[in-house]
Amino acid sequence: MAPDVEQTATHEFFPGFAKLDVETDDVSFRGVIGGTGSPLLLLHGYPQTHVAWRSIAPALAKSYTVIVPDLPGYGDSRTRNDQTRWTKRRVANALVALMNRLGHQRFAVIGHDRGARAGYRLALDHPSRVGKYASLTVVPTLDAFAAVDRTFAFNAWHWFFLAQPADLPERMLATDPDAFIDAALAKMAGGLERIDPAALDAYRIAFRRPEVRHAICEDYRAAMREDLECDASDFDAGRKLACPVLVLWSEREQKDRNVSPLDAWARWATDVTGGGLPGGHLLPEDAPREVLSALDVFLKDGG
Repeated sequence: MAPDVEQTATHEFFPGFAKLDVETDDVSFRGVIGGTGSPLLLLHGYPQTHVAWRSIAPALAKSYTVIVPDLPGYGDSRTRNDQTRWTKRRVANALVALMNRLGHQRFAVIGHDRGARAGYRLALDHPSRVGKYASLTVVPTLDAFAAVDRTFAFNAWHWFFLAQPADLPERMLATDPDAFIDAALAKMAGGLERIDPAALDAYRIAFRRPEVRHAICEDYRAAMREDLECDASDFDAGRKLACPVLVLWSEREQKDRNVSPLDAWARWATDVTGGGLPGGHLLPEDAPREVLSALDVFLKDGG
């Protein structure tokens, strides 16, 4: 049975939405939920929170039930039983538990950045649960590491820094968390002035918490190890996403890359569509109208 959700709750970024406050075995999920209709699960990326979907979720809520959690360990979603690393497989299992508690057996998943990585793992491990999957600004982890070169390493150096063994990155991040997250977001957005100041404050507040910074480091450690191993095992076994896949990417970022995102995802799914959009890495914030236009066609196609 789905838990009661406080229908009178409001949020400065999500007017008319209720607070998401759901307990599962391993995660206290927090975020927002709103709208009516078929369920959509929106998953944010690094180093953000569910606030990243503030320009997307309200529009989708006119036609769908939109569930927007903080990823486990990010924002206000607290994790338990942390003796085992929070791999994307474990995150996917926790997200399935969340949707079970909300009473949703089959749903669409829209993920950006790290959320997209959790999203495709969810679709691979639980194919009966995911009707459609949209990936914003990522290719699968296996493909991303295969394409690493000098340019990638220079632009995405945080992948390798955050993945270093504990607790060196955590100790270094603690010296000036605001400076680090500001630099990360400025690079992704093409300047901090392109991010809503209120949203930037929300991201900073979350990143100031040691437990959040540790969870982010563990996310990247998992990518270097367990997540990569899961991808390699699935690829070698010929496993593919069973659902339709929409791939959206930043035209600006793609200029530095040789492999088309569509070609990369075609190795992982048989039904793949998509294209490049203007803006930087933070597509849900930088190009919300274009993202919504693409999602509208994708979600309505085939019912």
